[in-house]
Amino acid sequence: MELILISGLSGSGKSVALHLLEDAGYYCVDNLPVVMLTVLVGMLREEKVRKLAVAIDARSGGGIGLLPEKLKKLTEDGVRHNFLFLHASEETLLKRYSETRRRHPLGGDNRTLAESIHLESEMLAPISDLGHRIDTSNLKANALREWVRQFIETEPGQGLTLMFQSFGFKHGLPLDADLVYDVRCLPNPHYDPELRPLTGRDRPVIEFLEAQPEVARMRDDIARFVGDWLPSYVRDNRNYLTVAIGCTGGQHRSVYLAETLARQFASQARVLVRHRTLAG
Repeated sequence: MELILISGLSGSGKSVALHLLEDAGYYCVDNLPVVMLTVLVGMLREEKVRKLAVAIDARSGGGIGLLPEKLKKLTEDGVRHNFLFLHASEETLLKRYSETRRRHPLGGDNRTLAESIHLESEMLAPISDLGHRIDTSNLKANALREWVRQFIETEPGQGLTLMFQSFGFKHGLPLDADLVYDVRCLPNPHYDPELRPLTGRDRPVIEFLEAQPEVARMRDDIARFVGDWLPSYVRDNRNYLTVAIGCTGGQHRSVYLAETLARQFASQARVLVRHRTLAG
C-alpha cells in the first residue's frame, strides 16, 4: 500500500490537496483521529486498497503527538508512506477566513481568530517537520494542485529530493525553505524595458544574465555550497531539501538561477523546480 498523510494549518489548502489526491485515484479519508491510523490502514490493506490518502489535523487533540509512533509502526509493517504539511502566514490565514467567513475549527471558548491560529500552530508544531512542507501563502489553488501532484509523483523512500524554488522578497520569505539565498545584488533585467515583461526562462533574459560575471559567480557559489553539504543532508535521512533563491520580484534573476541550478544538479539528486511568483 502507498499512504500519503496530509496535515497542516486550517485554511492552508488541505481540502485542495485531498481533492487532488482523490482525483488521482487515492482512497481519501478526512479528519481521521491519529489513534485510528494503523487500524484504518490494516482494514484497507485487507480490502486490497493500493493507494490511501489521510488528512489529519488539530482536531485530533492531544493524540496528534502519537503520529511519529504510528508512522514508525507502519514502516515496520512495510507500508510506504509520505507526509505533506501545509502551512501559511498568519496574515494569509486571517485574510482567507475573512473572505470565506468560515469559523476556525478551534474557534470556541471565546478565542479570537488570531488566537485560534496560534493555538493550532502550537498543537501541530511536533509534527510539522515530519515530512515535506509547502508554504501556501499567496499561492493560487491551481499552483498548489500542481505542487501536490509533483509531491505524489515522488516515490517515498527513494532518497532525497532537491528542490530549487524562486521567490520575490517583496512578497515575503517562503516559510518552507531550508536554505535561502538573496540575489538582489545582481544586475536586474527589470530596468530594461524590453526585458521587463519577460521571465528568467526567456532567452533574452538568459542571455542578459549570462553576460554578467557576477551572476556566474553567484551561481557557482550557491552550487558549491549545496554540493558540499548535500551528502550531509542525505545522511540525515532528509526526504526533501528546499533551496530558495530570492530576487526583488521573483521574476527574472531568481527564476534563472533556480532553473540553471536544477539542471546542474539533475545528475546528483532527484530535482524539482518551483517558481512562487510565477505560480501565484
